[in-house]
Amino acid sequence: MALASEEDSHVTATETKAAPPPSPSGQFKIATNSYVGILGVFLGAGIATLNSRLLSVGLPDLRGAAGFGFDEASWIPTALNMATMFSGVFVCFLSVLFGPRRILIPAAAVFGVASLLLPVAPGYWGRLALVVVAGLVSGTFYSLTMTFVLTALPKRLIIFGIAAYAADIVFVSNVASALEGWYIEHLSWHWIFWTAALVSPLMMICVYFGIPQRPLANLRPSWRGFAYFSVGLALLYGALDQGERLDWLNSGVIVAMFAVGFFLLGAALVRRILQPNPTLNLSFLNRRNTIILALSIFVFKFSHLATIVLIPGFLGNVQKYRPLQTGHALAWVAVPMFVVVWLVAVMIIYTNSRLTLTLGLTFAAVGCWICSHLDTSWAGTSFETVELLLATGFAGTYVGLVGSIVLEGLEGGALTSAANAATFSGLMHFIRIFGGQVGVAVMTRVVSVREQFHSNLLGLHVQVGDWLTDERLRLLSGGVLPGSTGLEEAQYRAVGILGQQVRAQAYTLATADGFILVGWVVVAYLMLMLLLRPGKISYMDLRKMQ
Repeated sequence: MALASEEDSHVTATETKAAPPPSPSGQFKIATNSYVGILGVFLGAGIATLNSRLLSVGLPDLRGAAGFGFDEASWIPTALNMATMFSGVFVCFLSVLFGPRRILIPAAAVFGVASLLLPVAPGYWGRLALVVVAGLVSGTFYSLTMTFVLTALPKRLIIFGIAAYAADIVFVSNVASALEGWYIEHLSWHWIFWTAALVSPLMMICVYFGIPQRPLANLRPSWRGFAYFSVGLALLYGALDQGERLDWLNSGVIVAMFAVGFFLLGAALVRRILQPNPTLNLSFLNRRNTIILALSIFVFKFSHLATIVLIPGFLGNVQKYRPLQTGHALAWVAVPMFVVVWLVAVMIIYTNSRLTLTLGLTFAAVGCWICSHLDTSWAGTSFETVELLLATGFAGTYVGLVGSIVLEGLEGGALTSAANAATFSGLMHFIRIFGGQVGVAVMTRVVSVREQFHSNLLGLHVQVGDWLTDERLRLLSGGVLPGSTGLEEAQYRAVGILGQQVRAQAYTLATADGFILVGWVVVAYLMLMLLLRPGKISYMDLRKMQ
């Protein structure tokens, strides 16, 4: 997805160069092996994804253990993601100047220390500050992963590097809920953070011995435009993340974040006009295929909400599953997804990545259509078949979209200059991070509004004095009477149970609407793909290159 300069491409996947004699300055040049470096960046991307998911699903346990209120605790994952938003795009341009090695090693060290200290940090503000630090440094892991993989691997192996990246991300995303539940049941909530502290040193070692040092770029870019743009995006991200909880524009905090965020984006645009940055080439993005394929990232992130938001939300709110139970119901699909990505990679070699992207999205749309027929009787086992269908679709979609974007970058000349590579990479990571949050905000709002809509409609048919309502209450009262102190308490409990059933039915219908929305978004994007111009190169062509 992200591309870098050709300078790193001279490090092949099979060479391990011997260390040369000491330089006149007394320093030794470290021998590196690109496979070790690839393992390091995959560890970084995986642990950053896992850290974010563990914090999201484990927030209630953290809140209970630390004694935080609901409102203040909700800002902890928001702060992490805002910091990730700030550095995720910024680092694409930093890597042009410093190279991935100079960024990843200190970032991994800071990330490990921050994660180690987070469970024992003093008070709320101490934890919040460390979360921001962890987000700033871990945001660099995502953006530099494919940058190094695409330039370190021989061209004939690029598609398998993409498959490995997809396997890394999708596997971690699916096992996070089960892992967090296991931590709470058998260890403690501290391991929500200590997992990252445990893996970070291994990542540092792999980067140290796997990514070569490269000379500093002879560029003097202006940092102000990047700073304005990154801070503006972070504020907009936070406003989208907290908007539903704070009632959007009825909240002064949300209005202020939107206002300042858009102002800083405008300031970045003015800065771009007055003092163009040599590491940014926006005209390179003026290609129809680039824009359409970049949108595939948003469509994938939005469709993936079916398994990371809609199904867990249904199981938690309607069936009252605990995190561990939800994790067990969903985590098993990580195994077939891990297998499917490699089969998809082989398929792409003999067909093309756009076909795989189309098939993957089609599978996802069909799975969402099936899920749109759910009712309150569905439980974890009810989703097993459709989860397998969705897992296959998401695996094909992810490998297909990354594969298509990489070919578009190569065809467009992203490797011809560092500015083109950084610009192309920055766009893709902007859509991955910011576009993903837009999708979450839209889905959260849709489910909330549709739940209220269905609740009001159902309430019209649940009226005191209506014979159906009275009959239902009579049956419920009879069912709870043996466990009640008398008829009056039984009737009171029956009213409560009926209210819960109405809420469960309303949430179920709203969840079904969410699946329908995902399906229509996928269909709309498949129509948009008809406008793609034919590609000039394929992965079979890359395999034939020396």
